[in-house]
Amino acid sequence: MTDAQDSPDLEGLAAQAAAGDQHALHQLLVEIQPRVRRICGRMLLYPEDAEEAAQDALLLVSTRIQTFAGRSRFTTWLHAVASNSARSTYRTLKRRSAELPTDEMPTAADPRTTSVIAGSRLDFLEALEILGVDHPALVEPLLLRDVQELEYSDIAYLLDIPVGTVKSRIHSARQIVQPLLVPR
Repeated sequence: MTDAQDSPDLEGLAAQAAAGDQHALHQLLVEIQPRVRRICGRMLLYPEDAEEAAQDALLLVSTRIQTFAGRSRFTTWLHAVASNSARSTYRTLKRRSAELPTDEMPTAADPRTTSVIAGSRLDFLEALEILGVDHPALVEPLLLRDVQELEYSDIAYLLDIPVGTVKSRIHSARQIVQPLLVPR
């Protein structure tokens, strides 16, 4: 199923759900669940981490659908919600792994904490965290373009900034992030 085939249905369902139609909301959540899982899976290596992020994203959609104003396509808004959920899950997992007592280290690797430590996607997420400290406005455009593969125009609509600004922010972010991704 391509975006062109399912966008009109999703757009209509999203508009109805935003207006308070609970049946439309339920149907929308069923329709977007696979897409949300794919978005989160692009960012988080371990399937259970991606599933946790996807469930959080679906919960956010269900509780905040009324904030979808239709300025951009629903799928663009959804990508931002799911990407932010995956980043939040990453931060939570990172915090959990740091909180493990060192005197009680497990004898076998726990894949939920191991996935936070190894893997190129997670190196990229760590680079995004570093970028966000000094340049928070650069993080979301880079994430939406390079991970979620949204078009520049969609990112501009979503962030309510000109396309030229989107391109400039992505270029600046790539220059800052690239040295952080050099193999050690």
